[in-house]
Amino acid sequence: MTPSQQIDQLIAGLTDWRGETLAGIRKTILAADPDIVEEWKWMGSPVWCLDGKNIVVGNAHKDKVKLTFSHGASLPDPDNLFNNGFGGKVWRAIDVFEGNTLNEGALKELVRAAVDYNHAKKKKAPAARRAKPQK
Repeated sequence: MTPSQQIDQLIAGLTDWRGETLAGIRKTILAADPDIVEEWKWMGSPVWCLDGKNIVVGNAHKDKVKLTFSHGASLPDPDNLFNNGFGGKVWRAIDVFEGNTLNEGALKELVRAAVDYNHAKKKKAPAARRAKPQK
């Protein structure tokens, strides 16, 4: 099965509000950038990536749907979507509970900010490799 098919299967198996929520979130993430690809990692987690770098991981838990942004601490969040992970130095998360509404436009902008962050990191990496001292 492809990662997209595995995500389809996961969503179909979530017959309560979490399936509908994850499906909507997935649609918003994929709409943020046409180059985002879906991957299936860590024994059953949907992961949305671009250029081989993780952007966001989505997981359905018993009482919530969790979106974990790999470099969330470095992203602007003017709409205050992040509500978890503030104790860490790198990742930030959005916990969506039953009955919550998630601002789709704000989520799309947050995903775009994550894409921009990954692009900026990618541009810096080759320069750092070229700066090796010569013998």
